[in-house]
This record gives sequence, C-alpha cells and structure tokens, in this order.
Amino acid sequence: MTPQSDPLAGLRDIHLPPPPGWWPPAPGWWVLAVLLALALGWIGWRAFRAWHRRRRLRRVLVRLDALARSAPDDCALVTGVAELLRRVALGRYPREQVAGLSGEAWLRFLDDHGGGGRFREGPGRVLADGPYRPGCEVDRQALLRLARDWIVRQEKAS
Repeated sequence: MTPQSDPLAGLRDIHLPPPPGWWPPAPGWWVLAVLLALALGWIGWRAFRAWHRRRRLRRVLVRLDALARSAPDDCALVTGVAELLRRVALGRYPREQVAGLSGEAWLRFLDDHGGGGRFREGPGRVLADGPYRPGCEVDRQALLRLARDWIVRQEKAS
C-alpha cells in the first residue's frame, strides 16, 4: 500500500481537550458556598446575641454592686433593688405583663419567673412595701444575693 492510497494516513493523532478552568465553579461548589455563608452568618448572629446578653448582664450587675455600695440606708437599698428588678423585667417581658404589677402580684411574678418562692416567703418580701414605708430593716446581703440570682436567671433564660 502506498502512502497515497492509505486513507488513514491523513488523520491526526487524538487531541485531548484542555483541562477545565477553575472558574466558573460547578453548581455543587455554589451550593456549598451558600451553605457555608449561611452557617457562618448564623454562627455570627448567635455569637453577637450571646455577647450582647453577657454585656447587658455585666452592666446590670455592676449597677447592683454600685447600689449595694452607695445606698445610704436600707430603705434606699430596697428602693434601688426594686427599681432595678423592675427595669430588668420590663426589658425581658412584655410591658403589659409587668408594668402594672405591685405588692403581692409583683412578688408572685418574681417568684414565678425564677425567684423560687424567695420573694413571697424570703428576703424579697420587703420589696412588696419596703420602698413605700418610712423606715425599713432588711438583710442587705440576702436581698442582694436574691436580686443577683434572679437577674442572672433572667439573662440566661433569654
């Protein structure tokens, strides 16, 4: 057979296609990128909320400590603790649920939301009428400990 009569002599060798480029990525990589972005966003949002809660808790506890140091007498301490607990409750629960409470209803609310009976039966009892009495005596340390426990429970529950 002569080279002119060979029909396959004019064919060229097999050429492989060029390797695929890195851009644009395959659809699976796009899905993975979106899922990763969503996961990072969710983690960031949760971290921000936790940081914000810790910051708010620190600020409230600093105010409670300052109140414990600066209250000139027991009545001023009771009034300050009552106000601080009210502020925390208003920040945590709907205004309609908290704002109108006073006396026994307020103590019941505090006990139902983390007080464990220590407001109606324990050192927190003074909060029902202590801020309104001309003279009051209270176990300062027990009241401050109770207020601190209640505040920490509220912030951890949110």
